[in-house]
Amino acid sequence: MTPSDADTLVSCLSQLARSCAASAAAGTRGFHFRALDGSERYYPFEALEREAHARAARLASLDLQKGDRIALVIGDPAEFVLSFLGAAVAGVVPVPIYPRASFKAKNAYVETVSHIVKAAGAKVLLTMEASKPVIDEVLAHHPGLCRIVVLEDLLNQAPPQSQWTPPRVDASDLCFLQFTSGSTSLPKGVMVTHRNLVANARAFLGPRGIDRRDEDIAVTWLPLYHDMGLIGFVLGTIVCNITTVLMPTEAFGRRPNLWLETIAKVGGTITFAPNFAYGLATKRARDKDLEGLDLSTLRVAGCGAEPINPRVMREFAARFASVGFRAPALMPAYGMAESTLAITFHDRDAPLLTDVVDAERMKAGEAKPASGSEGTLELVSCGHPFPGHELKIVSEQGQSLGDRQVGEIWSRGPSITAGYYGNPEASAAAYTDGWLHTGDLGYMSGENLYVCGRLKDLIIIRGANFYPQDIEWAVAEVEGVRRDNVVAFSVMRNGEESLVISAEGNSTDAANLRTAIATKVMETVGLTVGHVAVVKVGSLPKTSSGKVQRRRTKAMFEAGELEEHPV
Repeated sequence: MTPSDADTLVSCLSQLARSCAASAAAGTRGFHFRALDGSERYYPFEALEREAHARAARLASLDLQKGDRIALVIGDPAEFVLSFLGAAVAGVVPVPIYPRASFKAKNAYVETVSHIVKAAGAKVLLTMEASKPVIDEVLAHHPGLCRIVVLEDLLNQAPPQSQWTPPRVDASDLCFLQFTSGSTSLPKGVMVTHRNLVANARAFLGPRGIDRRDEDIAVTWLPLYHDMGLIGFVLGTIVCNITTVLMPTEAFGRRPNLWLETIAKVGGTITFAPNFAYGLATKRARDKDLEGLDLSTLRVAGCGAEPINPRVMREFAARFASVGFRAPALMPAYGMAESTLAITFHDRDAPLLTDVVDAERMKAGEAKPASGSEGTLELVSCGHPFPGHELKIVSEQGQSLGDRQVGEIWSRGPSITAGYYGNPEASAAAYTDGWLHTGDLGYMSGENLYVCGRLKDLIIIRGANFYPQDIEWAVAEVEGVRRDNVVAFSVMRNGEESLVISAEGNSTDAANLRTAIATKVMETVGLTVGHVAVVKVGSLPKTSSGKVQRRRTKAMFEAGELEEHPV
């Protein structure tokens, strides 16, 4: 029951709804939205399409025309999905924006929302009553920016009286604007067409990717306003007909192992999460939490969206092996919004593949296999590109590099988007003849891609290259340092590059941490740290998806704005 001839999200949803409605084996196929209190809203695919058409008519009553942009600031997963699909049916272009989750950094949130709304040229901002007060502040700071509509009010209104016919939606039309997370710059609106979406979904869920099956059940807690959650577990599962269980993101934050318990309860077969989530689930799992847990149904446990630490992967597999988790289920992946979602996947059901290289040669841009155990780096293979897609490693001069030569990763194929909405300068800088310049450093070894880090985050000291995540992972092992809350960067001092480490920790540990961190860096990569900034817990800047912002942290350090504990 996999739609194969539909070429847009709208036609895929329609074909899927028809095929499921006609099938006696449809059963519980569709979307299951789990709430924090354990209750569930279930939408079979045919009900999903019916509600999408009803919402499309309501959106059309707001004088929204095909091609208009609508910003969605909706925290409830079910309401977000239904409103997104309603916009797609109406030919309106949804612009997902993350809801504000805390009282911290309110001004920064207001500025981010206003920037996205303005950059997208959104005509309407659709939000829920609970989020309206902070959205009102956006308009207070930027009057006339857009029209705010409260979703509850829209749904409570009488249905439109006049007959409304959905517009024709073509594969070349914009499906949505996915704004980048802003970890390296102001968010930019990636233009994802229906053709991009369908091509990428069928690639990563196809035979050279996850290889979807009729009995698959996907389980996620990932936020739906970012590409991994939105495309991987909503749009992609509609394109390829996979039943999905969606948990609230905050449920994982409160109790990480609820993720695994849900997989066991529903017989989940597919899940994905960033590296930090696997580490957190391992750390929080007590022996009694494993009682009655059964992860034997899980055939794909994907990992992406941030650098993948091989130690974290191995520890997760070892911790949950006793409850049926199979290590070959781990599937490292690499992708980004500009490629719709995925670029490469590790071979399904194959053992984790890592490459141990000589750290000294890596500084010179050569991934030479290590000959001993000292002075090494271990990297995880993110697999190979999909059929119909190309990958190459490019030097600073734009020349293709050979095997085990480190350079910028470029990708080309039907999943690669056309650029950034309303930003031709950024588009011209990131795309050449259909090739996407990812901004990431990596190398190929045979068919396999190994990702080293961000090009502009590379630390160069005395002519040697150092990858910040390698330093950050080492520092994260220091007792008292908050894991995944470490930033490494360099600054110019007295005419030379100097290494700075910023790490979150408690004030009572600050003095010892400064010494321990400097020692760890010297032992691990042989660098003298120019300054160790031990900062207050929760004070390092992060994106809405939880990634540390290296460039923002560096700017704050240089401006004296980091909340360092006193010496």
